[in-house]
Amino acid sequence: MAFQSSTNPAQLTRPGQSNSTGDARALYLKLFSGEMFKGFQHNAIARDLVMRRTLTNGKSLQFIYTGHTKAEYHTPGNSILGDTNNAPPVAEKTITVDDLLISSAFLYDLDETLSHYDMRSEISRKIGYALAQKYDRLIFRAITRGARAASPITKSGYVEPGGTQIRVGSTTNASDAYSSAGLVAAFYDAAAALDEKGVSSDGRVGVLNPRQYYELIQAVGSNGLVNRDAQGSALQGGNGIIEIAGIKIYKSMNIPFFSQYGTKYGTGSATNPGVTDPGNTGSFVSEALEDAAADVTGINNEYGEETEFANSCGLIFQREAAGCVEAIAPQVQVTSGDVSTIYQGDVILGRLAMGADYLNPAASVELFAGTATKPSAF
Repeated sequence: MAFQSSTNPAQLTRPGQSNSTGDARALYLKLFSGEMFKGFQHNAIARDLVMRRTLTNGKSLQFIYTGHTKAEYHTPGNSILGDTNNAPPVAEKTITVDDLLISSAFLYDLDETLSHYDMRSEISRKIGYALAQKYDRLIFRAITRGARAASPITKSGYVEPGGTQIRVGSTTNASDAYSSAGLVAAFYDAAAALDEKGVSSDGRVGVLNPRQYYELIQAVGSNGLVNRDAQGSALQGGNGIIEIAGIKIYKSMNIPFFSQYGTKYGTGSATNPGVTDPGNTGSFVSEALEDAAADVTGINNEYGEETEFANSCGLIFQREAAGCVEAIAPQVQVTSGDVSTIYQGDVILGRLAMGADYLNPAASVELFAGTATKPSAF
């Protein structure tokens, strides 16, 4: 057997090279990139449930509203010069891109060499999760804002429908948010309101927190109101299997829920549903909402203050409810060359640039509990 000298790089097998040429890590980086997108797409449910547009060569994107018009009988001899009410009225909504959103990690070469597992794949998934979480949270807050807003069409004497807020239950205790019967009734009420406001039935979804979702599926065999076509693991997956009144239901820990994200533990009250803390929840469960643009550097749209979501407990909407503008879609960057040599490692960076805001308030429904008073607009 011939001996191959290890001093000649051309004779080495480099599994990271493409066609045995070029960057010895090229294929590794592509593997990482795929893992990052997998982590993002698996966790970001809001991205495909609203109107999403790509922005190039600008800082904001304009959306145009057109109101309703009417049918009239023609008077013989009169000229036809348009609706006598000068309809349909037109208005605009502008969504600005927030500053660059990033999630990064530094991977030391020696650590990667000594590790018995694929560190890049693990880190990439966590970066994808972090971006997806922020993405969903901003969109859900924008939809909540829209549910409290009037239509952007403000022509005098010409009123277009605005958002809808529906109370879950009938008491002043926030625990009504977990009432299966109350949630089912709220969904039917929301469906009727959307119908009455002329919102398309195509693309209607509801987003609840996990405990609300599981309250519904526990009663799926007895209440006769929830779709029973799906059972077993499919039903319990939380990926839009259940439908009420034609509204597909998702579960998420990223909706505004009594001023926090997804859940809230503690003693029951008007602003606390009274769920017992299961213990050892860590730093990333039951997080408080961040403050709005005036308090957080990098936010250029209005997403509301923590206190403005004190009684929010779910969302129902149609895809026209909100718009999302992407200037930089989720992507990955990794250092290489001289930078990697100097630091003996790579910075792995996931990034995106997006902004969100409500579009058609009539397509947004906010569920609230613990109070008879509808939460105020902001």
